[in-house]
Amino acid sequence: MHLLLRTLLLLLTSRRRPALDVWGRSSLPLRVLPTDIDIAMHVNNGMYFSLMDLGRFDLMVRSGVWSRMRRRGWSPVAAGETISFRKSLRLGQRYSIETRIIGLDDRAVYFEQRMVADGEIYARAFIATRLVSADGPVENEEILKEFGRPPADLVLPDWIHQWRLNNALPGRRRPAPHSWAA
Repeated sequence: MHLLLRTLLLLLTSRRRPALDVWGRSSLPLRVLPTDIDIAMHVNNGMYFSLMDLGRFDLMVRSGVWSRMRRRGWSPVAAGETISFRKSLRLGQRYSIETRIIGLDDRAVYFEQRMVADGEIYARAFIATRLVSADGPVENEEILKEFGRPPADLVLPDWIHQWRLNNALPGRRRPAPHSWAA
């Protein structure tokens, strides 16, 4: 909710930025705002994922995929995320969110995103996303009709498969009882 106005503004302004291929890269220039930081005066660890949403929206809007998704009643949801931090982004600092799709499998579309300042990576995340409709998850064939076929050299890294397998929770139709037992 804290990024709602910023997201709406981005959805409007990204339409005026140069068009992109969905299989290409997006670079979204930003500045660290007071609402992005925590008591330590740097971007809060949880805020990185919220800000990275903006990078994915920018890529989707500029590639034209966003409007086609919305027409079909599809919404993007995060299914899994992992992030590594290297340096802190501080109040007022200029940076960019670099975004690209690194592949897809039968369960998700995978993004790599980087927070970059002064030519250096400050944080890097990998996000598994799903597209859902009122009827449930959207199948890959439908997604590829809207996105187009990925480049032949776009191959999902093997470690991503292992990450998803090792970190996935059961599907929502299967039980996932809580227990701390090891």
